[in-house]
This record gives sequence, C-alpha cells and structure tokens, in this order.
Amino acid sequence: MSNADRFRKQAIATNLEEPVIEARNLATKLGLEPYPVKYWIVDYDEMNELIAYGGFQSRYPHWRWGMQYDRQRKQGQYGGGKAFEIVNNDNPSHAFLQESNTMADQKAVITHVEAHSDFFANNDWFGLFTGASADQDAVNAAAMLERHARAIGEYMADPEIDRAEVEKWIDNALVLEDTIDQHAVFERRLELERGEDGLDDDIAEKLDELGLSAEVKAEVFDEEWLERMEADDGISEFPAEPQSDVLAFVREYGKQFDPETGKAREMDEWQRDVLDMMRAEAYYFAAQKMTKVMNEGWAAYWESTMMSDEAFAGTNEFLNYADHMAKVLASRGLNPYSLGMALWEYVENTTNRREVLEHLLRVEGISWRNLDDVVDFDAVMKTLEAPAALASIGSETLDALESVPETWIDRGSLEAAQAGEIDVDRYPWKVLTYEGLARRHYSLVKPQNRGFLGRVSQNDLESIGRYLFDDARYESVEEALEAVSYTAGWDRMYDIRESHNDVTFLDEYLTQEFITENDYFTYEYSRATGQYHVSSIDAEDVKKKLLLQFTNFGKPTIAVYDGNYDNANELLLGHQYNGVMLDVEQATATLERVFELWGRPVNLLTIVKEVDDHDIEVAKRRNREPEPSETGKRIRYDGERVTVEDVPWEAVEHLAADDVDYDTKPEEWLA
Repeated sequence: MSNADRFRKQAIATNLEEPVIEARNLATKLGLEPYPVKYWIVDYDEMNELIAYGGFQSRYPHWRWGMQYDRQRKQGQYGGGKAFEIVNNDNPSHAFLQESNTMADQKAVITHVEAHSDFFANNDWFGLFTGASADQDAVNAAAMLERHARAIGEYMADPEIDRAEVEKWIDNALVLEDTIDQHAVFERRLELERGEDGLDDDIAEKLDELGLSAEVKAEVFDEEWLERMEADDGISEFPAEPQSDVLAFVREYGKQFDPETGKAREMDEWQRDVLDMMRAEAYYFAAQKMTKVMNEGWAAYWESTMMSDEAFAGTNEFLNYADHMAKVLASRGLNPYSLGMALWEYVENTTNRREVLEHLLRVEGISWRNLDDVVDFDAVMKTLEAPAALASIGSETLDALESVPETWIDRGSLEAAQAGEIDVDRYPWKVLTYEGLARRHYSLVKPQNRGFLGRVSQNDLESIGRYLFDDARYESVEEALEAVSYTAGWDRMYDIRESHNDVTFLDEYLTQEFITENDYFTYEYSRATGQYHVSSIDAEDVKKKLLLQFTNFGKPTIAVYDGNYDNANELLLGHQYNGVMLDVEQATATLERVFELWGRPVNLLTIVKEVDDHDIEVAKRRNREPEPSETGKRIRYDGERVTVEDVPWEAVEHLAADDVDYDTKPEEWLA
C-alpha cells in the first residue's frame, strides 16, 4: 500500500469517528450491551478476502478460501450483490467497512454492527464456546484462528510431511464439521465412554490376529464362551449412548489406513492436532449458524430503529439508506434479514398488546367477553401515542420535556442540551432514558401496526382474561393505561435474545397469526403432476418444514451408534431420519472421507422412500399422490468399494422421527 493510499484510508476513518462514537452511545441508550468494536476500512478486494475467511484476517492455508473468494467476487460483479460489511464474534469485535460505501451506507453498517456485537456478547449459545473458560468474556477467536493458521502452515512446510496429505486431511475433517454436539459446552477434550481395555483389546480382534480359521474358531470357541469373555473383560456397548459429536469420536478412536499393509495404524500427532483445530473452529462458528435468523433480524431491527426512528441517517442520507435497507430485506429465497426482523417486530407487538390488554381487562366492568363492545380502541390508540414533547424534540422544545415523567428524561443530558453543549437537533435521543426512548417509539402506534391491538383473536383474549393473577383493579380505561409499561416489548426482546436460537425462536413465534399476516405457506413436489404446488397455509405445516432448514444447521443429523460394529472395529453411523432422505451419492462420498479418519470400514444406516413406476402411473390416473414405502438401508465403504443393502425395519426403526411430515421434498421450504 502506498503512503497516499494509507493517508486516504486514515482520512476516511477520521470521517467515521463521530458516527462510530454516537452509534455506540445511541445503542447503549436503547439497552444494547455490545462488545467493544474496532472498525477497519478496507477496499473491495480486501473485503472479498475477509468474507472468504469468515471475517478474519488469517486462516489456515487451504484451497477452500480461494474458492470462496472467487465466488464472492463473482457475486459482486455479476450477481448484483454488494458486501457492505463483515463483523466477527470476538471480544473486542472487529468490523470491516468497505471504503466505497456512501456515508449513509457506512452509518447503516455501523448501527447494524453494534447490534450484532450485542447479540454476540449476550446470547447464551455464543457463550457455549467460552463456557468452559474461567473468563467467559475471553473469546479471542482471532488469536485462536491465527494459532491454527500458523500450526497448519508449519505442518505443510515440514519436509517430513507431504503438504498434499495435510490438505487432504483437512478435507476429510471438513465433511464432519457439522456433526458436532452444538448444544453442549465446548471442551477441547472429551472423555468418551469405552470398554476398559479399549477397541484394540476386543476379543474378536485378538482371535483374528492369531490367524485361526473360521472352522477352528467355531470348533474351539463357541458363542457363549466369547460373550462370557467379553463380559468378563468389561467390554460393553461402545459408545453406551449415540454420540452426536462424530468429529470428537473419530479424533479419539480413529486411525489412519495404511495402504502398504492394508491395515489401520495410529494417527500421526499432526493428524490428531489438525482434527482438534477443525473441531474447535466448528464449535466456534456453530452459534452463528444456529442463530442466523435471530442475529440478522436483531441487527436489522435495531439498525432501522437507529437510522429511521431516531434519524441517525441525516436528511440528505435517508433516501440512500432506505434504498439500502429495501434491497437487503427484498433478497430472494429464505431471507434471514426479513424473516428475522418481522419476527422480532411480532414479538414486540404481541408483548405490548398483551400488556395493554391485561390492564384493560382489569378495569371494573370489562372482561374478555365484552371488551370489543365497551372499549373504544381509537381512543385507546390516541392515549398510547407519545406525548408531543417526546415525539418532536429539538432545541426549541426542550422546555416541554419538563412536563413528562422524570423516568423518561436523562436529567444531566437535558441540562447540557439547554446549555447548548449537546446538539439536540441532531441527536435528540441524548436527553432521553431507555424508558423515554421506549415511550417515544412505542410499537403499537406506528402506522404499520395501528390495527394490531384490536386484531387479537377471541381465543387469545380469553386466555389472557382467564389467567390474570394480579389483584390490581382500575376504575377506568384511562387509569389502566396510565399503568401500562411501555418498555414491555423491548424488555421481552432482550430476554429472548439471551436464551433462544433459531429453532426455538421459530418454534415459539411462528404462529398462525404471523403466518397469515406475512403470507407464508408451504409447497410440495407432486410426483403425479411433476410440478410444485401450494400445499398448506397452516402454521404447524409451515413451522415444521421451516424448522427442517435450521435443525442441525439444516444438515442431516448423523450420530455414532457403534464403534465396534459387527465386532470388527467397524464404525456404524446412523442418520436420524426426519422424513427427508439422504442424497445417497453424497452420503457415499462422505463415507469415503470418514474411512480416512477411521482407518477401517464405515457403515451408515438410513431410511429411504421408494415409489415404483406402476404406483406413480396409478396415482396419476386417480389424481392423487403415490404412497411411498420406507425401507431401511445400510451403506458400507471398506476402502475399495461401496455396498448398499436392505436391512430389516427393526434395524432402523430407532432412527425414524415421530410426528414428521413425510411428504417433504423441496430444497427451500418457503417461497
């Protein structure tokens, strides 16, 4: 980089100094508690490189980064996509802003980043990675990834180790990066249950080493004796329970296949070390995969609150910002920004609505049965609107704030603004508290939500009314509304932000009301017509299919069921079948990789749905879908060839999930 370029980047960074400081100030006023964030200005190529590296400046040498860089660059050139920023989960976080962004874009990015950093710092699922550490705030992912990059680079440079073998070993590990226990606190080492003497002391293996023929074994050692010997040696099922952290299991008990001897031998130290590093990185990135909708929706919600509701975007920047936001929310496919933001707004609205209704139902003479008849909802909405003193704050109206409740006012900032020390026309939020900002931006009175309060279903209204345990009663509607908490919606959002992930978030808030208002539906592939068609707008159907996108990162759930399968040290994996079949071709390619990590034959049990051509023709004539039959399959790879064979239903019955829509077909579940 030339001196001219360096000075230019410094000048750009200087221009952003005030927005960075004030965005943090506004974020904390709104209740966010983000990690410290360091902002960096990068050019187009640097941004693409950072995106390829997952938001970090240093990663281990591997071909995947070049592939991801090329994909990102082509998306920007030909796909119409533009990278505005990238931020990593670290303490402090590091955010990278593209120097070609307009000031409106930079402000949008900064407010977005502050919300992401808050989510990183406060969501429990991100805490799983540091949960075993004495200092739970010490993420320091950049340092970890730098160590991994350096260590793998040294292995590749070692003349005793073939660089291609290191890269191939990483490829093997990466096929299992999503087969971890993402619900558990990360531990560098797992104490996995095994027999007292381990796999190598298995009785059958010892007999094999003697070179005895099958006839001799059958003559001398009957099955009862073998079973008794195994019981005496303390050898039990291995593992005792299905092991979902497949990567940890192969790291502990796997071997490498020696093609010269045709047998398995112990892994080299560098191989286990690489598996350790790949597993640590898989756990680090797991929380981001598990909370994509929540996290992006959270960032989009608070970005909009700051940029639009609090006019962080200046008057000459707002149209640019609005165009920016519209493009983000209008992205095709399953858009985590739009779905997440809509769900957070729904949480806010439903919480605020319940808060108001609970107070109205405590008014003497009002019950869930007569609420619609005796309450004037237009008058209620007028009362819920923010006082004029809060709605329009400026240097000329500061005195009007003396009439609002003291809890809404930041007294020290108000006095500073009255003394001319704060530019309140530019930053009106500075004179308000969290409670004052919640009152100023109360969701139920926003134009897009004006009818939300009165649209409560009779069932929900009855549920609220029947389970009111508070003894407080009010003489009038006006008295009841005076006691309403205007922070209820935001308070609830912060509670949810701490404990949920995408699966639990969608399961709880993807209600029939949300489905109907946002026009979500399911569609399916018809074998009879060969086309896709809308199949349901029912909330349970939409939820069920959408959750398939997020359970186990949307990937098949695989676990270890036996590390000594068939008493021959073979690995038995099981596909926890949820109605969606495995791609047998991809599963086979994966088993070939896993064989490299196990060193011995590997097996996979799964369930497939089969429909013969005759059934399809009959279904077409009768204008209905053919009924598939479900069959158990075992796929096996022994290092040379793949075999697929039918197995009895009893062998796979434990893998079938309950209460699953077995008609699921499409790759993307929502249009």
